[in-house]
Amino acid sequence: MAGSSMNDIKARIKSVQSTMQITKAMELVATSKLRRAKEKAESSRKYHELLREAIADVSSTNEAKASLWSEKRDDPKTLYVAVAGDRGLAGGYNSSIFKMTEAMAKGSKAAVLPIGKKAVEYFTRRGYEIFDASNAEAADFGVGDAMKLGAAITDAFLDGRIDRVVLVYTRFVSMMTQLPSHEELLPLSTESEKDARDAMYDGDPEEFFLNTVPQFIGGAIFSSVCEAVASESASRRSAMNSANKNAGEIIDTLMLKYNRARQAVITQEITEIVSGADALG
Repeated sequence: MAGSSMNDIKARIKSVQSTMQITKAMELVATSKLRRAKEKAESSRKYHELLREAIADVSSTNEAKASLWSEKRDDPKTLYVAVAGDRGLAGGYNSSIFKMTEAMAKGSKAAVLPIGKKAVEYFTRRGYEIFDASNAEAADFGVGDAMKLGAAITDAFLDGRIDRVVLVYTRFVSMMTQLPSHEELLPLSTESEKDARDAMYDGDPEEFFLNTVPQFIGGAIFSSVCEAVASESASRRSAMNSANKNAGEIIDTLMLKYNRARQAVITQEITEIVSGADALG
């Protein structure tokens, strides 16, 4: 009976060790990807911030405040650009984005532009109106893809097919911290940290916006995807690290049980030997 129990424990230990080898390999891969993704996110963030500052300065002028680009429409239909991952096993990385998007979209007219395989699968399966489902690989998403989406979103806004655009993604803060975030891209905010009279630009604001807004939206999407890819790698690294620690604790517990069962077998055998010797004597 005890021998059978020992065999079961040994089989469980072997199973956990095999799983631990996989999670360790996944942690190493995530760590390797994170280094490159972090550098890409930081460089793209600078471009996005500069373009956002330029847009904010011009949109704070009196001419821009009366523009279509800044108009708050009644009963707006919102397009949520939801950036998630291509795979699972990353803790709560994907679910945080899904919950945030659904919470904001609840009770209102909404469409979703999912980026990443998990996002495409999730929102399609739940019957959301999908603006564009062709961006199922966040890891392969490039600047050209972002600029195409920027132009398509701008056209839809000007045509009245959508009235508001919100970007939902995970912002990379550090190796240990990734924050689900959202940013309203359209209509443009008319508030700026600078005084309106300090904003300097050449030409008509409408022409400026027509040329710049698609780039702004495309740049914001590309930057958010870079942030998301870095966040996904960091989340997966943390999840696999926790899995390794848990596996180690399980193995320690099973080894303790195994040693106790083995000791019980030895004790039983000694008792049987002593009892047999006493019977012969």
